[in-house]
Amino acid sequence: MNCPSSSFCGVSPPVLANPRGEFAASCSTRITQKVHFFGSRSSSQIIYSPTSSHLSRRAVIALAGKKSWDIGRFAKTLFFFNGPPNPLKIVESIMSSITASAPTEAPKKAETSDVVLVTGATGGVGRRVVDVLRKNGVPVRVLVRNAEKARTMLGPDVDLIIGDVTKGDTLDPKYFKGIKKVINAVSVIVGPKEGDTPDRQKYSQGIKFFEPEIKGPSPEMVEYLGMQNLINAVKESVGLSEGKLLFGFKGNLCGKFVWGALDDVVMGGVSESAFQIQPTGSETGEATGLFKGTVSTSNNGGFTSIRTKNFTVPEDLSPYDGVELRVKGDGRRYKLIIRTSYEWDTIGYTASFDTTKGEWQSVRIPFSSLIPVFRARTATDAPPFDASNITALQLMFSKFEYDGKLNPTFAEGQFELPFSSIRAYINEPITPRFVHVSSAGVTRPERPGLDLSKQPPAVRMNKELGSILTYKLKGEDLIRESGVPYTIVRPCALTEEPAGADLIFEQGDNITGKISREEVARLCVAALASPSAVGKTFEVKSTVPFSEPFVIDPSNPPPEKDYEVYFKELKDGITGKEALEGTPALV
Repeated sequence: MNCPSSSFCGVSPPVLANPRGEFAASCSTRITQKVHFFGSRSSSQIIYSPTSSHLSRRAVIALAGKKSWDIGRFAKTLFFFNGPPNPLKIVESIMSSITASAPTEAPKKAETSDVVLVTGATGGVGRRVVDVLRKNGVPVRVLVRNAEKARTMLGPDVDLIIGDVTKGDTLDPKYFKGIKKVINAVSVIVGPKEGDTPDRQKYSQGIKFFEPEIKGPSPEMVEYLGMQNLINAVKESVGLSEGKLLFGFKGNLCGKFVWGALDDVVMGGVSESAFQIQPTGSETGEATGLFKGTVSTSNNGGFTSIRTKNFTVPEDLSPYDGVELRVKGDGRRYKLIIRTSYEWDTIGYTASFDTTKGEWQSVRIPFSSLIPVFRARTATDAPPFDASNITALQLMFSKFEYDGKLNPTFAEGQFELPFSSIRAYINEPITPRFVHVSSAGVTRPERPGLDLSKQPPAVRMNKELGSILTYKLKGEDLIRESGVPYTIVRPCALTEEPAGADLIFEQGDNITGKISREEVARLCVAALASPSAVGKTFEVKSTVPFSEPFVIDPSNPPPEKDYEVYFKELKDGITGKEALEGTPALV
């Protein structure tokens, strides 16, 4: 592996990553430098190797023999992380004791609210989805093109975003902050060539009863490019099934964070640590990060840490439930500190974790377990942890826990903690974050050997309708490739009939029939809460034939359906594309 540049390794010159805090300007294999100890006219030559797993013996001896506080390293630390800070804050930080009595009350917990975004909210399915969510007490936000139409249809107080999926510049991701789930009912508009009534009565009867044409933007613009724009807009808000990689190594890229040492020198101590890249140090022989150093309790010290410089743009981890570290333990207890402020000396949301000596392990730290800590004391009046505004991360090895308690694994001397990744994660079982209303028939226009005369009009007229089903399938593929936890619902022909008929769920894109828009809305909302629906694509219709209307007796309505019964029977990996690609469907 070549010497990584600062933009690749997350080590930006200067980095306090060698003995006595001198700046490392390159990744050379051996550095010899003179170190002047504060308060002494003498100097000592230290040999330091960034790729070595231990500080050199001469370095350790030099450190052990000199206990004077290094004000130069102290100043460099401050400048590295935050520029010249307020002198009064420096003095206050140094003079403040790092231990105190236990708190009298528990810190505040963050409140969470899962807002569901409904797109296409003024359409036949979309407006019913909004109604179902509201009846369930779920906070709703809608994405619409026409605010006046939305307020007339959904109420004057509807929480709305004005945007158009076909115009990416109207979908600024900042508009979607706080949204945790999406039900997408956007669809290209198909209408009668001869026109329709203002309330679209002909369209509501179904495409079977009129000669159709595309109204407005093309299927490519709505179903494919529009899907691309929508996913880009909401992806950061809804999260990824595999989590969000904050620090890790992909090829020669080894993280975007700039790490530096932040040790007890800031309060007069002499402990020292470093962040390094080990090119072959991971459990798979690839690169890994390394937190290492020598900790001492001299001068009332007793902690070392590495901390990232403040992120240029805060990380939004609100879709996730915690942070997972992949570390090689040494039997010691460490701390992860997450910061939500750009201030130099402020609250850090902290969790301790134990490691097993000599073993690679995954350590999960739920956000709900974080303790707000200020100078090793629990901050009972701290604001709730804000996962949407992460500004820095820090790893620490310390003599102290919190509120006067000691770390039971602490020992002076050298330590090492290799860590190959830091990733935000979603708790299991994962439920869908993006439910999409597509259409039955999307794989059929190009299916070999299919008798199109027996297929619904949309399949027969796919090309005449701008390849509507082809682009719907392309839009589905974008969802499947996005990494977002999803469910794709493919209803057969939509009707204005009431919900309540018995249903048939199928996979493989073979069935025809009809289904109520109200029923589709209900099952979309139910899918949001079902782990069984994650990653599934399915078709759905009622058991009632097209030739028979479905009505219900208002005095004796059908019972509420348990859609989970249907979701549990669905299989992974079946989309109907198997027939196009010549691969067998999974069973």
